[in-house]
Amino acid sequence: MTVLDARALNRATLARQLLLDRAGLPVLDAVAHLCGLQAQEPQEPFPGLWSRLRAFDPAALSDLLTGRRVVRTHLMRRTVHLVTADDVLAWRARHDGMLRQRILGVYRRELAGVDPGELTAAGRKVMADGEPRSMPELARAVADRWPAAGPRPLGEMLVAALLPTVQLPPRGLWRTKAGVRYVLISSWLGREVDPPSPDGSDVVGRTLVRRYLAAFGPAASADLRAWCGLAGLPAAVSALREQLVSFRDERGRELLDLPGAPRPDPDTPAPVRFLPAFDNAILGYHDRSRIIDDAHRHLSVAGERVVLVDGHVAATWTVERDTVLVTPLRRFSRADRTGVAEEGRAMASFLSDDASDRVRIAASPG
Repeated sequence: MTVLDARALNRATLARQLLLDRAGLPVLDAVAHLCGLQAQEPQEPFPGLWSRLRAFDPAALSDLLTGRRVVRTHLMRRTVHLVTADDVLAWRARHDGMLRQRILGVYRRELAGVDPGELTAAGRKVMADGEPRSMPELARAVADRWPAAGPRPLGEMLVAALLPTVQLPPRGLWRTKAGVRYVLISSWLGREVDPPSPDGSDVVGRTLVRRYLAAFGPAASADLRAWCGLAGLPAAVSALREQLVSFRDERGRELLDLPGAPRPDPDTPAPVRFLPAFDNAILGYHDRSRIIDDAHRHLSVAGERVVLVDGHVAATWTVERDTVLVTPLRRFSRADRTGVAEEGRAMASFLSDDASDRVRIAASPG
């Protein structure tokens, strides 16, 4: 079985994630290809797409949100994701069990006396009028029935698990600050989420495997599980095995992939790219060493924006007074600093509507 070293996996990941060459895709197609973008920080999808698409216009993403073709919802790993309307309708039911278990993992004691069916019915009754509500408003509306549980556990179980909901604009629009208000997916999109396959064939599971590999492969089953949070996909993987190709990484793990998917030459040059907080190019794997060193793995869950140099996380970045501030994690060569400065100036221009192209790179660590 062919062994793919870390550099080969890195270049494949960059290609699948649209980070090796900026793509000319429409924004909706890019969101679909990427299987959504993690979006608990509402503005982060914008620099994430800017780093991946040619001539990205942030208004296009805002228009997709207000036009109900893209939505913000709790989905993979119980985190807020920006996904297409088609995908949330098709995928939401497949995530129900995982979403409930993750809420219970936090609030099992508080929710011990709460019947999920009764809580679902109570929540649906409140939300049936189609009026947007915050999580505290929804929780208060049902709290009298379960006073011992407390409003936060009830609210989180409802909006993130029991009720298929979306977060409404203006939350998530370009340069807009707004609180979180929820409505049922059926109210916002005019259609109930697709039910599970009646014959138990798990068509959605197989779709998730293919879509994940297209955007993240080659990858191990553990990587797939880390991305979506679903433990019940081995049957879907088994059903697709004859349609997939296999490799091994340097640690001996089996990696699966789609036969015709891009696997660039490991020597392909990789441009500097600025990634937003919680980007799935990093979080979408159990073994993240293909793109971030183990020593810096904590950055990927700490909400740090990172800079890729030669395809690997090499710095963090922030913005202060329209200036992009870069803090190297390792020593930069002169060519590294030049590439980071050039891409940093472009990012500053994007974030400031061309009002500033200032970038400041801190000294490399000794």
